[in-house]
Amino acid sequence: MKDGAIADDTRLTASLRTLRYLRERGARTVVLSHLGRPDGKPVPSLSLAPVARELTKRLGASVAFASDCVGPVAEEAAAGLQDGGLVVCENVRFHPEEEQNDPAFARRLAALGDLYVNDAFGTAHRAHASTEGIAHDLPAYAGFLMEAELAALDTLTRDPQQPFVCAIGGAKVKDKVGVFTNLLARVAAFVIGGGMANTFLAARGVDVGTSLRDSDLAPAQHILAQAERAGVPFHLPTDAVVSTAFDADEQATIVPIGDVGSRMILDIGPQTASAYAAVLHSARTIVFNGPMGVYEKRAYQNGTRAIGEAIAEATGRGATSVVGGGDAVAAAVELGFATQVSHVSTGGGATLEYLEGKTLPGVEALERSARAPA
Repeated sequence: MKDGAIADDTRLTASLRTLRYLRERGARTVVLSHLGRPDGKPVPSLSLAPVARELTKRLGASVAFASDCVGPVAEEAAAGLQDGGLVVCENVRFHPEEEQNDPAFARRLAALGDLYVNDAFGTAHRAHASTEGIAHDLPAYAGFLMEAELAALDTLTRDPQQPFVCAIGGAKVKDKVGVFTNLLARVAAFVIGGGMANTFLAARGVDVGTSLRDSDLAPAQHILAQAERAGVPFHLPTDAVVSTAFDADEQATIVPIGDVGSRMILDIGPQTASAYAAVLHSARTIVFNGPMGVYEKRAYQNGTRAIGEAIAEATGRGATSVVGGGDAVAAAVELGFATQVSHVSTGGGATLEYLEGKTLPGVEALERSARAPA
């Protein structure tokens, strides 16, 4: 949301298939969701009322809005639904019990329906009342989006076609140690960009000037050592687009990676982009999890664009490609290659934790329900 309007409708659009399926079959659908971090209290700017209005447009049918997700207001709205009707309830995170996964709160949510459908893969890594707790009280099922997400990510973690190449960017190495560790046993190569590359370069003794990087180099050194032991190529930039300051776009210039000096790295250079593209062209399975530079600025888009084009070309030749992680998805949409990959994940933290091999509470709740005796 931005200024009271929906700025990015990716997740809303992704939910439409399940909502249409339910509506067309006469289900009376109560939509539960959250927005932002209101810290357990009502925050008007984080209301889901605009979502109800947008769903009305997208579904071509009136979608009601309930000003609370539990209690008389929500119960009356649910009871008043006609066959095929929908109501969007207010932000579940306006109640502190949501993130506490309070069983009593989960039962109040469950009281609004007869069956529970979880289509929120993006929050499946959270054991909250609306994503995990409610599945203890109702028969629970995966929506189409949840099913598609799990199927796509499953191909990456079980038996991916080789060569499997992982293109990772973004800011911090320490946030993705588990991803690297879990994928090292599966991938044929890593290509690294963004602030993360700066940390790895520094861990190899390269002076990255004033570039964004982790202060603690130990995790990066550990990952590099793991990759070397496993014999997995770990490609880092050989040239870069640098500038004297983050907002000094007019000072942007391309230098060899050893000549950064006192400047900051803001994108991979063309030599690096070409080398990374060559690695990606031969891949049969690809994960793109983070931009190669500050793609929001025109001066620093070329690296991410080149990687996106290479992934799109590989996909066109039959490779399976998955874009996952908030910044990666935003970059793919912004630079126009989101529609040219196999799957764009709506999960940020959920995608990362799945790739780490962790159990997602929201998914585990669905599996538990599926195993329950009828």
